[in-house]
Amino acid sequence: MRGFFGLVVFSTLFFTGIFAGYTKADLTPNVAEFVEKMSIEEMKQIRLDAEQGIAAAQFFLGWMYAEGKGVTQDDKQSVAWWRKAADQGYAGAQTLLGARYAKGKDVPQDYKQAVALFRKAADQGDAAAQFLLGWMYVEGKGVPQDYKQAALWYRKAADQGDAAAQFGLGAMYGGGRGVAQDYKQAVAWYQKASERGEPRAQFGLCLMYLYGMGVPQDYAQAYMWANLAAAQGFKDAIKVRDDFVKKLIPSQIEEGQRLAREWINTHPQAQVAQ
Repeated sequence: MRGFFGLVVFSTLFFTGIFAGYTKADLTPNVAEFVEKMSIEEMKQIRLDAEQGIAAAQFFLGWMYAEGKGVTQDDKQSVAWWRKAADQGYAGAQTLLGARYAKGKDVPQDYKQAVALFRKAADQGDAAAQFLLGWMYVEGKGVPQDYKQAALWYRKAADQGDAAAQFGLGAMYGGGRGVAQDYKQAVAWYQKASERGEPRAQFGLCLMYLYGMGVPQDYAQAYMWANLAAAQGFKDAIKVRDDFVKKLIPSQIEEGQRLAREWINTHPQAQVAQ
């Protein structure tokens, strides 16, 4: 029965819209903050440097066009500048351009091209690209479906602290896909991702505590993690929480709520919606 639940956890959590929720800020941490703090003069210098062929400047200019920072928002221009930087081997640009090909946004959808770009960036150690390359192997898009390859790339990104990859690796351990099924490992990786505010991982912990997989069954803990994921708008967590709360006694509900408040207070960096 637990094997069945493990597969349910894997399927429910894993096959959600990766690109729908994976923003440019996730792909290139700290870039948004860096661009936000640029002065007008610095933005002008970025353009001059980009026109001189400096790859990092081309990447940042592409970001500025994507976000409409200092320039009129123009996705086609962002793609053009990211392509220039990617052609020079700039990993961040390769990752973002690959994501555009995977989504088919402002370029023809081309999974093989997306994989090629992700691989170039992943080989340079770009965690976001490693995660996305793993996801392409899970989905079998641009490459034959291969869970072992997916797990390999997820682990590389997860070891660098990428929350989406940590969640993905946890889901693979929970479902026994590409790795031997191991609920304790699933819990460990969900925990790491949850510490970074990943709502799917928080919901994963909810299910693990709810069914006693990899951890002792604990309804208060399950309710806590369901609350945290639900607070970020994760619909499955809201549904599960609202269903099983009817079976809890008041003390379990109060304990779960207390634990959730305590977690939020001690994890401000996770940016959990309250």
